[in-house]
Amino acid sequence: MGSLKKTAHLVSLGCARNRVDSELMLGSLARAGYAYSDDPATASLIVVNTCGFLGSAVEESVNTILEAARFKIEGRCKTLVVAGCLPRRYPAELAEELHEVDLLIGPDEAAQLGRMLAGEQRVCLGDLSGLPPARAPRQLTTPPGTAYLRVSEGCDRRCAFCLIPALRGSQRSRPVREIVAEARRLVGQGVVELNLVAQDLSAYGEDLPGKPRLANLLEALDSVKDLQWIRCLYLYPRRVDDRLVRALARLQRVVPYADVPVQHVSDRVLKAMRRGYDGAYARRLVERLREQVPGIALRTTVLVGHPGEGRREFDELMRFLERARFEHLGAFRYSAEHGTPAAAMERPSGRDSYNRWRKVMALGRRISRQQQRALVGQTLDVLVEGYSAETELLLEGRHAGQAPEVDGVVYVNAGQAEAGRIQPVHITRALDHDLIGELVYGE
Repeated sequence: MGSLKKTAHLVSLGCARNRVDSELMLGSLARAGYAYSDDPATASLIVVNTCGFLGSAVEESVNTILEAARFKIEGRCKTLVVAGCLPRRYPAELAEELHEVDLLIGPDEAAQLGRMLAGEQRVCLGDLSGLPPARAPRQLTTPPGTAYLRVSEGCDRRCAFCLIPALRGSQRSRPVREIVAEARRLVGQGVVELNLVAQDLSAYGEDLPGKPRLANLLEALDSVKDLQWIRCLYLYPRRVDDRLVRALARLQRVVPYADVPVQHVSDRVLKAMRRGYDGAYARRLVERLREQVPGIALRTTVLVGHPGEGRREFDELMRFLERARFEHLGAFRYSAEHGTPAAAMERPSGRDSYNRWRKVMALGRRISRQQQRALVGQTLDVLVEGYSAETELLLEGRHAGQAPEVDGVVYVNAGQAEAGRIQPVHITRALDHDLIGELVYGE
């Protein structure tokens, strides 16, 4: 083994926060002398960074672990690491049942993976109270020009359906100066778009001395030279205050985009969810963002089939979605997760939940199709990310109203541009969620 080159392969599942953890693990492994391999069959070390938020995510994570374990027999793999939320949720069960796994670590341990490989402990889980070191090495896995920037970890909300506080701990915000310093380092690596992520982005700073708010952070990031786009993801509705709305409207580099997961608008369901606001507040918030932030693109997520949702409550949600006309709409079916308050509540049948989910998704697709068609004939600034995964005959990118991975894309079928650059694209055709256009060249 000592004469063989140390190579690592990593599979990242779940959300954007998990991707940041994966990038920290890759940075730690590079410091420990590992080269990255795209092929798990050639890797001496395989890492599976798991999601444990929902039952479906747990199943996907376990299947991925078992697939990776194959390479301990068929490939070069000598060490299999399972990281992320699944070890936090089921540490004893994983240690007992998955004998192929050599090391189990949680999200807080991501930046120390290289060091932990040299230790003797099989299960390494901290107390969910820390943050990665300010200058922890990180290897980006996003397309050229874009990166996620995590501003805090954990969540102080206690929604009835959610396991995040148990998996990630209470909120720990990073100081403004530390975040700005990382932003400058990322820009130095060619990043022009930063997507701010946290479990509860709009609560940023409430746990720090002086209680800086998200608006303060946006103002500081807005001064970073050569940064062009700043995007806010995961804004908990209750904490979207007037100052934040003004920052979204006036700051030069902050794109008019907000991801605000309302989850529902029925007062009965919101109370059962323990969201801390009512339907009237959610409606007013959407109206306020539309009125005060010109051209804003709104993304939301709703949860159907939660305890307390009957036909009347679901119809109320559908009427709201029809009127609000979110540019991007995601929906989840309620999953009763052990350890959450909602798991003990009576809920709609699985069939009703599935049918409601299908209706929401169909409505979202119809609204998106109409809105995409309205963009035909316009010229939009597009961050070109490289050739499309579908075909190398097309370039692919996103305009300011499209977040990475969760929204649609812009396909460029005429012209050439360097990946990682923002270029004007004339939109010629619209699909349900995507756009097609041609590069516009200067005079």
